[in-house]
Amino acid sequence: MVVFSSLRSFLRLPSNTIKNAVVSRAMSDHRSFTLAPSRWEWNKFKDLVHFYILLGVIPCSSVILYANIFIGPATLSEIPEGYVPKYWEYYRYTPMLAGWRAVAANAPLKFPGDLKVTIALENQIKAKLAERSDYKAYYYRPVLAKYHRVSREAAEYLETIRGD
Repeated sequence: MVVFSSLRSFLRLPSNTIKNAVVSRAMSDHRSFTLAPSRWEWNKFKDLVHFYILLGVIPCSSVILYANIFIGPATLSEIPEGYVPKYWEYYRYTPMLAGWRAVAANAPLKFPGDLKVTIALENQIKAKLAERSDYKAYYYRPVLAKYHRVSREAAEYLETIRGD
């Protein structure tokens, strides 16, 4: 019991300070609101950078790490007779192989056989353009070609009027 009576003063201490607290006002103090630029855009930028790093960089690097550790680099082997290799089969590095399949899936590489066909086709197109005095319309939008036709018809009309 003696212990409890000695602890009584410590138990009453917080309640006494709350009851006897005097309201202190700093009326003569000139506290002012300091203007500072907002950090909202910077914090939002950092949040988005961290989010996209978590969303993109970490999964991609884990897939590349998995491919390099467990699959390893591609090994070269003999090409069977009569088999024409695809263009992505010339790369031995595994992530490079995946990148070429994803990025350049439809981009043809110019091997010597394909190059001859492409050059012949381009020469044929240039010959037809020179023969017909035409313009390169195979990559223009069809809407823009009508203005060229109108201006060509106007030039032909002016040529017939001039008579020269």
